[in-house]
Amino acid sequence: MRAAGVGAAAGLAGGAAMILTEKVEQGVTRRPNSYVPARALLTLLGRRPDDTAKPFLSNRLMHYGTAAALGALRGLWAVTGIRGVYANAWHTAVRLGFDQTVENATGAGAPPHTWPRRELVVDVLHKAAFSVVTGMVADRLIRPRLVSHRGRTSH
Repeated sequence: MRAAGVGAAAGLAGGAAMILTEKVEQGVTRRPNSYVPARALLTLLGRRPDDTAKPFLSNRLMHYGTAAALGALRGLWAVTGIRGVYANAWHTAVRLGFDQTVENATGAGAPPHTWPRRELVVDVLHKAAFSVVTGMVADRLIRPRLVSHRGRTSH
């Protein structure tokens, strides 16, 4: 439980880092804010926001809620010995998959293969920033206490 709690806090740090990287990137590219996460959250809550809705608070709630939840997962990975660069790469894939599942299941987003390449690259880079910072914090604060040495082969 402690690893999940510390991981959630690490996820919040990763979420803040992701917002920072987005703001820097947006300053260069002039890309507007995305409100797809907010629209997905509102849809999950039974509301029907249209594509022009820009609910800032819901956006932040979804962003940091997801960051904390997936940070808790990364904390559990850290305590079980799933750590470092490989864990950060896997965690990036989990973050991307989670976001896309929620956004597409609610109808708030479109499948990534339909996006312009530049949008896809930007999204992956921001999710990687989230996962790297979350992982660095989790790995620093959580000792690997539950590491298994069984099952080192596939059979």
